[in-house]
Amino acid sequence: MGRKEENVARAQAVAKNPEFIRNIGTAAHIDHGKTTLSDNLIAGAGMMSEDLAGQQRMLDFDEQEQARGITINAANASMVHKYNGQEYLINLIDTPGHVDFGGDVTRAMRALDGVIILVCAVEGIMPQTETVIRQAIKERVRPLLFINKVDRLINELKVTPEEMQKRFTSIITDVNRRIAAQLPEPLNKEWQVNPADGSVAFGSAFHNWAVNVPFMQKSGINFKDVYEFCKNEDQKTLAKKSPVHEVLLNMAIEHVPNPLEAQKLRIPVIWKGDMESEIGKSMMKCDPNGPVALMVTKIVIDPHAGEVALGRLFSGTLSRGQELWIAGMPNMQRSQTVSLSVGADRIPVDAMTAGNIVAVAGLKDAIAGSTVTSIKDAEPFEKISHYTEPVVTVALEAKHMKDLPKLVEVLRTVAKADPSIQVEINNETGEHLLSGMGELHLEITTYRIVNDFKIEINQSPPIVVYRESVKGKSETFEGKSPNKHNRFFVEVSPLEQPIIDAIKTGEISVDGKIKDTKELAKKLQDLGMDREEAKGVVMFKDNNVFIDGTKGIQYLNETIELCKQGFEEAMSLGPLAQEKTMGLKVKLMDAKLHEDSIHRGPAQVIPAFRSAVYGAMCLGKRVLMEPLTKIYINCPESVMGDALRELQQRRGVIDEISQEGEATTIVARAPVAEMFGFASTIRGATQGRALWSTENAGFVPVPPELQTKVVEQIRTRKGLKPEPYDAAYYSA
Repeated sequence: MGRKEENVARAQAVAKNPEFIRNIGTAAHIDHGKTTLSDNLIAGAGMMSEDLAGQQRMLDFDEQEQARGITINAANASMVHKYNGQEYLINLIDTPGHVDFGGDVTRAMRALDGVIILVCAVEGIMPQTETVIRQAIKERVRPLLFINKVDRLINELKVTPEEMQKRFTSIITDVNRRIAAQLPEPLNKEWQVNPADGSVAFGSAFHNWAVNVPFMQKSGINFKDVYEFCKNEDQKTLAKKSPVHEVLLNMAIEHVPNPLEAQKLRIPVIWKGDMESEIGKSMMKCDPNGPVALMVTKIVIDPHAGEVALGRLFSGTLSRGQELWIAGMPNMQRSQTVSLSVGADRIPVDAMTAGNIVAVAGLKDAIAGSTVTSIKDAEPFEKISHYTEPVVTVALEAKHMKDLPKLVEVLRTVAKADPSIQVEINNETGEHLLSGMGELHLEITTYRIVNDFKIEINQSPPIVVYRESVKGKSETFEGKSPNKHNRFFVEVSPLEQPIIDAIKTGEISVDGKIKDTKELAKKLQDLGMDREEAKGVVMFKDNNVFIDGTKGIQYLNETIELCKQGFEEAMSLGPLAQEKTMGLKVKLMDAKLHEDSIHRGPAQVIPAFRSAVYGAMCLGKRVLMEPLTKIYINCPESVMGDALRELQQRRGVIDEISQEGEATTIVARAPVAEMFGFASTIRGATQGRALWSTENAGFVPVPPELQTKVVEQIRTRKGLKPEPYDAAYYSA
């Protein structure tokens, strides 16, 4: 039996006892060393060669990850680590750091109980670090801190031991401030990272060493020794005395709660069902004998096994051939194989018990975010909502007509595997729209369609996703049905910003029917909505809300469902450029309806209501909203002017410029539309000496002097008349 197989046999034995399981992840800004660290942890547990650790990048097994040197997919590995004479099963997920793949990080957090946040000792806390801390806290995943690349601090920046300690203190304080800001009492104090209790480690993942206070006390190594080893370029000796895998896996075992403890805290946050029900009690206790409750966090497309669902098993025992139900799907499914994952390999097992991260083949209706249970119609887990939405689109079509059905199937599969990708399939034109988080996200997705699924495609240049809204409150607008027998009086206004923020964070759920109208009304009132309006909320569509402000209108209760459809259509295709609308409050003020139901059917009511919304939006002064990106550039002072010039040519607004020694940090905002090709031009302008990263920064109105031109371009591209209609058109 090989070493890997032996490890898997040991892992299966430990997996039955949740007390000795730790579900951990690595998360950080791009290039802060997550995958290198994961390699060393896996090598230390005997799952790969120690000589290859840090170079092989075992969890970057995708061809594109290897070619680009970045992590694209969250990948997991299960390993066994001995601590104080007891064997522990560590289920590790290595997550991407690039902002385009942030959705993968959000989904991975649902499977974890603890996460090692990596911070580069030289660069400090970066934007994506801040984001992953926020994602972890939202899912109630316990953060630990690893300050990486300490050797660079000593050898490149030539800091003194005192300056090194000062920098460490500053990073720890910064991380703790972010943790405390997002947690309720008493967790915000309990979850602070502290060097004294060993929840902070320092080291170099690349050179395979780490230290924390408990290990220093045990081994006799101190910071002075660390400083000398790095200065004398003898990090190999340091790695033998204080190996990274031992320090960090010990830290995870001591500080990450086991599934029995973690689920008591996490289940009430991620599942809103009845805690006294059989499945509720079973998940709270992590009971292997209860009903199966599996949360799918990722779908992997395997050329042999088909679609494989990876996820966290919160309750019950999952075995091969078991009958399972997917929330929202009518048909029963049967699990074909149950496996443990180690990078690209999956090792089949007979069964897995609650508290583990498992891979299941055979759940063909599952998508990332599905709830899988052994009970029909069980309450699903809360939706995993990512904090940003797709902002870039490409239009695809099959080169050969014979590939068209296959392309439609592949696009559906791609959307299942990565919910951050949005697919719109137009069966009439044969054109398909693929929307993603950024240029790189779409580039990699289209590369896979061509190379993995072997479909030749024609592809448009990237198109920016815009949104529509209004400047202010409109007057009441009357929309008539085609037969002139029904009239709807509607006014629109911008939705209050605190409500938009609450929808974004998931505090207000906009999916499905409104469950508790009184609770929702109270929430909306607290966030600044008028009391009467809050009581009249009928439905949400994204971050737009439909309010019924009428009193005692005859037949309206029979017609309101059709009004909802009209509202949804108007929110999906705005009147300015047929882009989606955002941040809108649509209020029905009055209605005059025909007494005979035959004259107020769908063909009459839906267009009448839609026209009323469009006309009101014209009166409220329509605005086009463009997506912004926040840009962080680190470069030497000598090329700062070139970097700034490059930003200003792209309508960039400089927010902040700070300097530390030779290095300059520029923080700016620029429209996504202006950022295509930025990677190559910034490289050329700064002779490749600038490091840069971006994060999405929401939507802002297009400058008034540009709006007419941009609207014209969008409408022409969509085959519409270049000029948008005005209010008079909708009242006709």
